[in-house]
Amino acid sequence: MSQDAIPTGHPSSDETPRRGRKRVRTRGRRILWAVLLSVLVLVIAAGGTAYWLYSRIDGNITGVDINKALGDDRPEKLPTSGQNLLVLGSDSRAGAENKALGGGGSVSGARSDTAMVVHIPEGRSRAVAVSIPRDTLVTRPECTKADGSTMDSANRVMFNSVYSQVGPACVVKTVEKMSGVRIDHYLEINFAGFKDLVDAIGGVTVDVPQDIHDKASGLDLTAGPHKLDGTESLSYVRTRHGIGDGSDLGRIGLQQQFLLALLSEVKSQNLLGSPTNAYRFADSATKSLTTDEGLASLRSLTEFARSMNGVDPGSMETIMLPVAYDKIDPNRVVAAQPQARTLWKALREDATIPETAKKSPATGG
Repeated sequence: MSQDAIPTGHPSSDETPRRGRKRVRTRGRRILWAVLLSVLVLVIAAGGTAYWLYSRIDGNITGVDINKALGDDRPEKLPTSGQNLLVLGSDSRAGAENKALGGGGSVSGARSDTAMVVHIPEGRSRAVAVSIPRDTLVTRPECTKADGSTMDSANRVMFNSVYSQVGPACVVKTVEKMSGVRIDHYLEINFAGFKDLVDAIGGVTVDVPQDIHDKASGLDLTAGPHKLDGTESLSYVRTRHGIGDGSDLGRIGLQQQFLLALLSEVKSQNLLGSPTNAYRFADSATKSLTTDEGLASLRSLTEFARSMNGVDPGSMETIMLPVAYDKIDPNRVVAAQPQARTLWKALREDATIPETAKKSPATGG
């Protein structure tokens, strides 16, 4: 992936959510990429005493100049030392490996498969991850493409299409416009990065809760414990046709379960205490990592990781942006008010999020 590369393409029809989706709790959603990021930065931080082992990793990281793309018309920074990160899990088809993992050549470009604003309050002893459902209808602001051309503002655009149509900088701008929250850093990992991350630790054992027969992905598992390699793990956390009612929300429980298994595997292998194992793990993860220019070097990423040493991934609070079903298109959702305004206001002020701001009409939470 070249620097500042902006993927193109359009969402496919299989991304359309179904009516009558299961009601799920508003907390604990789509923490996959946020927790993987937390593990990654902890690994890098732990390797500080053997910094020389990580010199090669520096060239793995791709940087996107978000600040240059967005200019000065942005929300104010937090009044404290807190930080806000936008974390994206991308289903990029760029490169042969990503193309194969994404299901072949039927879909071009990439979409933001997972998106969340991770808020790290002053003191950096805890974190809050706010997931933005990918089928949320938003107003996309006017954005500049990689070729210098301008894409006009548009209303009622599905959130995950912004990445494919204009690129990561426009996703940041869209989030800032809808929330009023200044995004300090941007991080993205793609299909191949997730696969290699799992393969680097020799696979992850999960206790499959029910038989899964997903013809779309080829995933075929019986209920019970299975040790999954990288490709199987990717299919497991992305499957939806083989579980529940087939909606996008059906796979959330599998993602959370897999994360616990992944973290247990990392702990059992003592990756954080072994420079050699930590290097192998971090090298695999950073090969498919894209960040803003402020973090696009080993030194910057390590310094940031060290500043987050007090954050325990296990205590991370996860919240879904409160949403309601759209009155025109019930297959889409919109930000629920006043809950969403209250939520974003708390993040802007580095304040505690009220319980009322966590209730989502679309999920009954």
